[in-house]
Amino acid sequence: MPLRVVLMGTGDFAVPPFRAVLESSHQVVAALTQPDKTGRGHHQHVNVVKQLAESVNVPVLQPERVNRPEILEQLRSFNADVFLVAAYGQILRPALLEIPRLGAFNLHGSLLPRHRGAAPVQYSIWKGDAVTGVTIFQIELALDSGPMIGKVETPIGAKETSGELMLRLADLSVPLTLDSLSRLENGTAHFERQDESLVTLSPKIAREDGIIQWHQTGREIDCQVRAMQPWPKASTTLQRPGHPELRCIIQDVDVLATYNGPSTAQAGHLTVDHGRMIVRTGEGAVEILKLQPEGRKAVDSRSFLNGNPMPEGSCFV
Repeated sequence: MPLRVVLMGTGDFAVPPFRAVLESSHQVVAALTQPDKTGRGHHQHVNVVKQLAESVNVPVLQPERVNRPEILEQLRSFNADVFLVAAYGQILRPALLEIPRLGAFNLHGSLLPRHRGAAPVQYSIWKGDAVTGVTIFQIELALDSGPMIGKVETPIGAKETSGELMLRLADLSVPLTLDSLSRLENGTAHFERQDESLVTLSPKIAREDGIIQWHQTGREIDCQVRAMQPWPKASTTLQRPGHPELRCIIQDVDVLATYNGPSTAQAGHLTVDHGRMIVRTGEGAVEILKLQPEGRKAVDSRSFLNGNPMPEGSCFV
């Protein structure tokens, strides 16, 4: 018999699996998402989960605090079998988790128990993982610790950013979601406990995490640059003798195995080689392919060098 499902999520990651459930034989009885946000100039941000649910006349709830007694009472009234959660953005307390008949299940953007926490996609790239994926697990009180009922794996592309990977994982989660609901429906779901010895954490990304530390290896810097897109972006400060400091966002680099600049150069030292911007790192070097000076548009390195001379001693700090 088809399941009665409450969807709980916010953001693009939730949309493909939620759309698939809405188009399946299961009955979506409500959707919960974060309250609407107003940006600068009173511009209303589009809530894609709300938009999706309303397009098919599914009731939408947007509580400031989902665990309040009156919200729990509303949730009980839906008589749901399953709560399906994807990047919802609020902690779910025990009283809420006890409501659905079969439990509450979360779609998480990593291969648990690796990268538990708020930023699994970013950390998968930042920490140089070769593969990642999506895990669906039953929610318990402890952070992302519940038993798993399904996973899907995928390699991480050599140039893939967090934003690109997030969207790809969202699409990959569709068959995983439908298969997991089918197994919950017919009672064949297998619950696998997570190996606590393999746990790593992925706390919420802060703006400061985007600041490049040039003493890292070239590989680590490349991972940081890709992990911090689209937010907070990888940034650094250009210092040039005779010029004011210039903050730059680094959008794309190539890792170089060796550094052919001055042997005494410190990490961050900048060398211009036939129109190429080469920066010494803690191990090897990177070539800057694309950057965005503060207050200007992003450009390739050759275009940047045309208007920005690099006297001896120029460096990133």
